[in-house]
Amino acid sequence: MTYQLEGNLLEVCTCKAICPCWVGEDPDGGSCKGTIAYQIEQGTIDGVDVSGLTLGLLADIPGNAMAGNWKVAIFVDDRATAEQEEAMLAAFTGQKGGPLVDVAQVVGEVVSIERAQIEANVNEGDGSLRIGEAMSADMHGAKGNNGKPTKLYDAMFSFREGAPAYPGKAGTYQMTCPSLGVELEMRQHSSVHGAFSFAT
Repeated sequence: MTYQLEGNLLEVCTCKAICPCWVGEDPDGGSCKGTIAYQIEQGTIDGVDVSGLTLGLLADIPGNAMAGNWKVAIFVDDRATAEQEEAMLAAFTGQKGGPLVDVAQVVGEVVSIERAQIEANVNEGDGSLRIGEAMSADMHGAKGNNGKPTKLYDAMFSFREGAPAYPGKAGTYQMTCPSLGVELEMRQHSSVHGAFSFAT
């Protein structure tokens, strides 16, 4: 059971910027409704090429992210073949071992698995994320006094050594997910563009 996956980690949530999870703190208001997308730039899982595909999680997080008990709806890129879908779900739910076990263990319940058209176009914190009709966000990375993107290193969810994460705000954030019992529309809440590298 082997995999090698690299790409972009995209997150939008109901917390205020900067997302408390990235420094190990509790979410604003005590709980969080968030979206995490793993946009795989290059990757194989047991020899199955999954490059160019994205896996999305819509999550109801009841407290500190690291404490677990997340309820999640999983959305698989509708461009994936049945073989690619099976491989991605197995890896990201921890069935293939390795570092993704630690990522998967915060999930207490998977309430649904669906296929959806996923569009992820983000560069240095700026761009957009769409997951079918279930979720959409326009992301705007924070900038310093010099106009350059604000960067985080070595944070709680830094999943690629030495790679920056770009915190910012989602100008708009919409989620409609009946399986989670969540419907929301918000403005100017947290967004983060990070990176990941997982391998066994």
